[in-house]
Amino acid sequence: MSLSHAVLTSLIEKSSSGYDLARRFDKSIGYFWHATHQQIYRELARMEAAGWIESSVAPDAGKTRKREYRVLAAGRAELARWACEPGEPTDLRDEFMVKLRADAALGEIDLKEELSRRIELHREKLAHYRAIEQRDFLSGKPLSRLARIHHMILKKGIMYEEGSVTWGEQMLEVLGQY
Repeated sequence: MSLSHAVLTSLIEKSSSGYDLARRFDKSIGYFWHATHQQIYRELARMEAAGWIESSVAPDAGKTRKREYRVLAAGRAELARWACEPGEPTDLRDEFMVKLRADAALGEIDLKEELSRRIELHREKLAHYRAIEQRDFLSGKPLSRLARIHHMILKKGIMYEEGSVTWGEQMLEVLGQY
């Protein structure tokens, strides 16, 4: 996946200025696809040059250079083309796993403190995801297809964080035995 497809998705959901897009991105797609604001602005320029999006002066621009971006037919076609392509699941690439292998091989590294810190970070993110779920999806009202899809994406994040906490606690027990 490229950043352009994530940006196209976000702009199809809501036309935005670059600044507003970057802020929304951080609070939605950014949970599973990270990009800096600078990367997003560069991608917007590239996508506009490719004819996937267009920009115009934002209604609230005043004397600034604020632009509002919207997706063109070519951008929708590109996103649909990309979405239909088969893709491979992402392989786990985690530096900490290599550190654990180093600990196992050397037998002299104490990773308990770092592992405890990571468990706490996963607990914090899990609490954040559960708060979003409570706020946005558990009202008891029927959810639209769009809302159900968003909820399932969030549930994957919740399950990932739950699994990371559980694994971390089990690994901490193993490290504590030696």
